Amino acid sequence: MRSIHAMIAEDEQLAREDMIYLLEKEPNVILCPSAETGKQLLDLYVEHEPDVIFLDVEMPGMTGVDAIKQIIELEYLHPPLFIFTTAYDQYAMDAFEIEAVDYLLKPYDDARFQKTMRRIRKQMAQIGMKRNRRAKVQNDSAAEKLLIDDGERLVVLSPDSIYYAVPSNRMLEIYTHDEVIESRMTLQELEDKLQGLFFFRTHRSYLVNLNYVREITPWFNGAYNLTLKDDNHTTLPVSRSARKVLLETFKN
Repeated sequence: MRSIHAMIAEDEQLAREDMIYLLEKEPNVILCPSAETGKQLLDLYVEHEPDVIFLDVEMPGMTGVDAIKQIIELEYLHPPLFIFTTAYDQYAMDAFEIEAVDYLLKPYDDARFQKTMRRIRKQMAQIGMKRNRRAKVQNDSAAEKLLIDDGERLVVLSPDSIYYAVPSNRMLEIYTHDEVIESRMTLQELEDKLQGLFFFRTHRSYLVNLNYVREITPWFNGAYNLTLKDDNHTTLPVSRSARKVLLETFKN
């Protein structure tokens, strides 16, 4: 059974300790560091990428709902499962509006907690099955050519010839070995076409062929730059949220 990495976001020490106690008794659950504020949760999430977050609805500085919305906006990471914890059952509606898996009322009831864990394990199993199916489809289509519409012609393009792509002036510029191809497709549409290949969104606006990365260097405030193996040794940005996933991709 796959391990579940869990994170707790709770500013009340007693409630936080109660949740730690419950999770430590669960098999195959690995506890990540806990957060006491919404801001701390965002920082710890990017660093540890938990599978599930148990978070209080009301936290100092940023509500649990606001923290969830910002985590979901980190498009480079797979969103975790969310469990709301609260002393007020009226917040249950917030949990379901944000598509949380479940909510728990304080003080925690062991039977109710076990029901939540069953839901988490079921969701994790479903996610694993979907990813396995997606990976099979991607591998089956990995060698296919791309058909790119540049407005005047349909260009047949090998994914291996692409260095990177970036939106510019309402067009998508695709940098290849031989030329720069402009297309009206979006960066997300190109990324979808390249699923299963060694391409990565290093930044909201850059999709990079990792086979052509020459080096990765620290830059400023947690961000990085990467340099390509092209003739110009092109330098592209790596966002803070993409950094950890990118480095782990090269380790695998």
